[in-house]
Amino acid sequence: MPKLIILGSSNAIPDQKHENTHMVVVGEQNTVLIDCVSSPILRLEQAGVDFNTLTDLILTHFHPDHVSGVPQLLMNMWLMGRRRPLNIYGLHYTLDRVEDLMGFYSWSEWPNFFPVAFYRLPSQEMTVVMESEEFCIFASPVRHMIPNIGLRIEFKKQNKILAYSCDTEPCAQVIRLAEEADVLIHEASGGFHGHSSAAQAGEIARQAEVASLYLIHYPTGKYASGDLAGEAAGRFQGPVSLAEDFMVLEFN
Repeated sequence: MPKLIILGSSNAIPDQKHENTHMVVVGEQNTVLIDCVSSPILRLEQAGVDFNTLTDLILTHFHPDHVSGVPQLLMNMWLMGRRRPLNIYGLHYTLDRVEDLMGFYSWSEWPNFFPVAFYRLPSQEMTVVMESEEFCIFASPVRHMIPNIGLRIEFKKQNKILAYSCDTEPCAQVIRLAEEADVLIHEASGGFHGHSSAAQAGEIARQAEVASLYLIHYPTGKYASGDLAGEAAGRFQGPVSLAEDFMVLEFN
């Protein structure tokens, strides 16, 4: 059965128990990493996921706490003998900068490097990112400081839907993206420019009529404060939980 593993749940400032927010969707044929930080191969290994099964990488936006691990991922897979192609998806804004970044490492000169295909997504609602026999992933632009996308994952055989807001202020695009989803993973950094509070996340969940809400990208360590789940529950009547590192959500 397909599952989603939370690899990191913190906002931009991680602590020892919470890495920056990123996650992986694991299916029988495709393993899809959503954002890439820290030491990705080690993080996948800690989650029980073989990096060799990684087929796809979706980059939501070009902020360090979401893409800083890309050079490390590509270099380590190359050094460990990967030959299988890797597909990387993102907005033009994001992938142009990722290619520029890799250019500083002269990656085009790395011998016997495995194939990498970049797929630039239009900034349109419900753009199909990728589709397999198991699931279809859609992207919609959300409201952040720079161009950014949220995601909707429809698990075909299970008839289940997961939505992920990514970093965003409350916006209608997320409500439409999450409409009647079984699970909404929504950021809760705080109610300031480019982000949402836990209460605002709860309001989005209510308007989208989702079944359950998981808060992510929240302040951790010495910056943590308040009862975020309680704040969200004040607006949303369904189950509310804090996403935690290595939490597994199964879709059966």
